[in-house]
Amino acid sequence: MSKPRIKFPETAKAGNIIEIKTLISHVMETGQRKDAEGKTVPRDIINSLVVSFAGQEFFRASLQPGISANPYISFYLRVPGPGDIRFIWTDDAGNSTIEELKLNVA
Repeated sequence: MSKPRIKFPETAKAGNIIEIKTLISHVMETGQRKDAEGKTVPRDIINSLVVSFAGQEFFRASLQPGISANPYISFYLRVPGPGDIRFIWTDDAGNSTIEELKLNVA
């Protein structure tokens, strides 16, 4: 998997609600297509995204074959205080991409 793109405000105040946007490049092969020889192309999708703040999970998405390539996901967080936001994407092969970013609280 490639390096994900993640966007959220550079600073926030405790108690504010912020939007977090993320996009990761992945072909998201459904397992329903056939190649030039007529063989089924094996399924290969990102099947989960788990996001935690300061070690506590607050968002989880289970992705299915109907999702498009390069999935874009947007969600909200009520800022509890300063801390790190950790994103973990996992694909069908068990490969994970992990990204951790600091949320600055003013």
